[in-house]
Amino acid sequence: MSMSHILVHPIGVDQGEEILFSHFEKDGKMWTEKGQRQVKRYIKFSEQFNDPPVVQAHIVMWDISSTANSRVDLVTENVTKSGFDVLFKTWGNTQIARVRIGWIAIGSLSDHEQEALYDI
Repeated sequence: MSMSHILVHPIGVDQGEEILFSHFEKDGKMWTEKGQRQVKRYIKFSEQFNDPPVVQAHIVMWDISSTANSRVDLVTENVTKSGFDVLFKTWGNTQIARVRIGWIAIGSLSDHEQEALYDI
């Protein structure tokens, strides 16, 4: 782990929510299969950051069977200036009907006023 230092520079905060899957209506793999399952989705930022930002994802809503164990792993991967992958995994006898995640990205932005002032 490392500490991020925030200098006097524009900082962008982007956030959103995404329905990752809804698998119970059509007998999708997260609801009917046994064993390890995963869903990966690419999320695009509303604007590009200067550098890959810090991204945090969290579960906003889940609809999960009450007759099985609740096993979930949610990670962000491949963070770039323009987006990231979110990976949701489960395993064993866990049955998940649907999941909605939230995310927030914080990172540096270009300072267009400074660029114009100094013709950068």
